[in-house]
Amino acid sequence: MSKNLLNAIINIKNRTSYDLIDESIPKNRMNGMGVALENFIKDAFCNSFEDSFEIKNQKYAACFSYLGNQNNPPDAIIKMGDAIEIKKIENKNLSDLALNSSYPKSKLFSDSPMITLECKNCEEWVSKDILYVVGNIKENKIATLIFIYGDCYAADKEIYERVKSIVVENIKSKLEYSDTTELGRINRVDPLGITNLRIRGMWTIQHPLKVYNDILKITNAKFQLFVLLKQEKYLSFPKEDRSKIEHEKDIILEDIKIPNPNNPAKSIECKLIKVIK
Repeated sequence: MSKNLLNAIINIKNRTSYDLIDESIPKNRMNGMGVALENFIKDAFCNSFEDSFEIKNQKYAACFSYLGNQNNPPDAIIKMGDAIEIKKIENKNLSDLALNSSYPKSKLFSDSPMITLECKNCEEWVSKDILYVVGNIKENKIATLIFIYGDCYAADKEIYERVKSIVVENIKSKLEYSDTTELGRINRVDPLGITNLRIRGMWTIQHPLKVYNDILKITNAKFQLFVLLKQEKYLSFPKEDRSKIEHEKDIILEDIKIPNPNNPAKSIECKLIKVIK
């Protein structure tokens, strides 16, 4: 079975429990549920939910070319496939997603200064489709899970780079400035010239359930899965995987249109996939 989103959806649908109980995570770890969610998503792609810790790691190594860290996107890259960025939200609120110093991405590029050298060199690549995964967690259980591709969610990188450039140019014109991998650094801000100010962007983006509240409708179901992707992306998956998900019981597929993130006056053809349990 190929390792892709469609098969991950089936693996998630076949679960009888959406508890995030992971014995490998220390109970005093503040971000434990975030790590457990990341492991849940990795297991979904690798079909390794029931495997031992050792077997899971073997399957992860076979499935992914890169597994990231909390400070640098993405969280994972499927070998010769998509990049994955995972976000956790507590309860059923629709808080904005914290992207920290990395602006929203319609695609991930290998020349991005915000990714690590290991990520750049994990395989030969120039750009990858990026899949945002947002899990709303309530009482250690996944209540809603959203998979949304960056090109259905974020504008092209030039939009965000322009804003960043405007901020930097305004600072440069007024203060002593140095380039860094963040927004920059202001030098010698005090009379002795011994204090510097690091400038770091803190990007956020609205929750997908808020952005697309007209099509991603929350119910009182115990678990809901929503997947939003362009029609052309859906058709790029192997025919056998598309056939399997189209004939899978309890998986709903709909053809919809959404506003183009680069020009809301135009729409793009998309596929909406839902699992409600």
